Amino acid sequence: MQSTSREGRSRNRRRLLSAFALALFIAPLLTGCLRAQVSMGVSADDRVSGQIVAATIPTSDSDTGPQLSAPSSLANKIRISEYRQDGYVGSEARFSDLSFGDVQTLGSMSEQAIGSYQLVLQRSGDTVTLDGKADLQSVPVQGTDVQFTIAFPARIGTTNGTRDGDNIITWKLPAGEVTSMRAEVNYPDPNTRSFAGWAGIVGGVTIGVAAIVGAMAWVTRNPPVRRRDSATSETVPSRDTSA
Repeated sequence: MQSTSREGRSRNRRRLLSAFALALFIAPLLTGCLRAQVSMGVSADDRVSGQIVAATIPTSDSDTGPQLSAPSSLANKIRISEYRQDGYVGSEARFSDLSFGDVQTLGSMSEQAIGSYQLVLQRSGDTVTLDGKADLQSVPVQGTDVQFTIAFPARIGTTNGTRDGDNIITWKLPAGEVTSMRAEVNYPDPNTRSFAGWAGIVGGVTIGVAAIVGAMAWVTRNPPVRRRDSATSETVPSRDTSA
């Protein structure tokens, strides 16, 4: 009976220790403040640059906060550095010259810090649309500051975000919820613009050549009339010798 009671107390103790360890593990997530900021700008050439910050208030001197990692396919376009500001620690990723397709892979580097991100930028003619979703259901509500900001090279048409000007939108993403992000903006397709510029150059050259050829043809068909020397062309009147 004594051995049975000892085994029971041992199991209960192990359960308490396990529960205590689990509590220590999730305590930083429940009590620590989270800062997650994503900002990016889209150029008129459909290239995207910006930064991602993921940081928390450290729970110990050795706590380095959430660490971002660049996808292997974008390693040469993303630079990750340590982030320490306002008592927060973590990491910061700066990126540049990304295509719309590259932007979709950025969500994989922020799952550890700010839940799940899905972001799609796509073009149809002269219209660029943004469709995104932030799933922050697993992020603690207390002390969480998560926001996403994007700037376009033209005035934004429609959006469900907060306008910070004609071409800048911000979403403050509430923790514990799933938030959708939508925007639409119109500006010329850079591929079409380049083609139009090349067509204009070719057209200008063609018109120029046609003008030169036309001028040469006119000169050939209408040779200049040579004027005879007035001295040789004069007719000397003959004298009347009959008188």
